[in-house]
Amino acid sequence: MCIIDRKKRLRRRIRGSAGDAARDVSIWQQLESLPEFAKAESVLLYWSMPSEVGTHLFLERWYGRKKLYLPKVVGEELEIREYIPEEMQEGYRGIMEPSPQAPMATEVDLAVVPGMAFDAKGNRLGRGGGFYDRLLPSLTCPKVGVCRQNQLVEEVPMQEWDQKVDIVITPSNCYICRQ
Repeated sequence: MCIIDRKKRLRRRIRGSAGDAARDVSIWQQLESLPEFAKAESVLLYWSMPSEVGTHLFLERWYGRKKLYLPKVVGEELEIREYIPEEMQEGYRGIMEPSPQAPMATEVDLAVVPGMAFDAKGNRLGRGGGFYDRLLPSLTCPKVGVCRQNQLVEEVPMQEWDQKVDIVITPSNCYICRQ
């Protein structure tokens, strides 16, 4: 079976399994305990959808304590814009995004990345749009993938343009995947 078919099959399997939102708290506690997070003054996060590790409470908790950024879809790319709660607006596929007037980041100290699936080597399966695969090479900071236990798989099929993360956090483990 070719890689594209393996990715499609894995996406279908993950979509069909429910996550445990109550256990997301332990993922965020592990992230907060990382030295990379402690040192970071600016953090790229994402506005979570129901199938992803929930970010809304985490954003609320750290707003005003660290400079927080979220992606905004512009064409085929992601812009990194400051998270200002009262200026959020519906964007790509109904996902809340920063307004076009929100300040754009020139650099971030840590990036927290969603994914449909990860493996313990840092391989990541996105939703298929390639947005993060285009963004991640431009970031020089540590990249952390967060996922629920059912989203951690033995192996994510990878193509040459697919981007890895440096750390993968699940409710029960933290995998350091740096090369």
